[in-house]
Amino acid sequence: MDKTKQTAPPGTPRHVAIIMDGNNRWAKKRFMPGVAGHKAGVDAVRAVVEACAEAGVEVLTLFAFSSENWQRPADEVGALMGLFLMALRREVKKLAVNGIRLRILGDRSRFQPELQAAMAEAEQLTAGGDGLLLQVAANYGGQWDITQAAQRLAREVAAGHLQADEITPDLLQRCLSTGTQPPVDLCIRTGGEQRISNFLLWQLAYAELYFSELLWPDFKHEAMRTALADFARRQRRFGKTSEQVAAEQRKPTC
Repeated sequence: MDKTKQTAPPGTPRHVAIIMDGNNRWAKKRFMPGVAGHKAGVDAVRAVVEACAEAGVEVLTLFAFSSENWQRPADEVGALMGLFLMALRREVKKLAVNGIRLRILGDRSRFQPELQAAMAEAEQLTAGGDGLLLQVAANYGGQWDITQAAQRLAREVAAGHLQADEITPDLLQRCLSTGTQPPVDLCIRTGGEQRISNFLLWQLAYAELYFSELLWPDFKHEAMRTALADFARRQRRFGKTSEQVAAEQRKPTC
């Protein structure tokens, strides 16, 4: 991967979010245990990170483990935690060399201390990166994110530091786990399912949705480039008419 920061061409999303679905089905099709699909999915993560960095995407957020995934069989959850720890330790130096900054989103309190420490160390080692921001959502849920933001604001009101009528959408957004990062422009889900599964509910308000039939381990460089090209062809109106958007695009930029 070339660590030189790329200038994004017009039509490139600033923030891409991906629901990485289909690891278990990929493994079952090959008569392999489910964890084998998650291991194969690490290669897809690497490919997508490279493709987004090359395209000039500013932020890539990956849904690695939802707050609902704890309901899965205990042996699968344990294997996923071990894989997460291994991936953090193995990949963090590569991220740092390529100027990629890592952030972990979600409630870390339920993870084992060893994994929490590895998360903090990986974030610290990559903190100086000036390229792509890679956000990994782990023990994350969109409803949890909005709830914890509301709780933070409620504490400020209770302490007398904030009035209730001073709470605005912008203020609440800054209290979300993504903070001041741009909202999601493009949300991709692999595996053929067409739902957002409690992922970045606030941040997805005006995102373009892209659904791929590919199972996550098969979603590599070319699939990512195809999704980005599809996004570039879309007209984003944000409540306006097509004619209004077209007129704005014809206005001189200087």
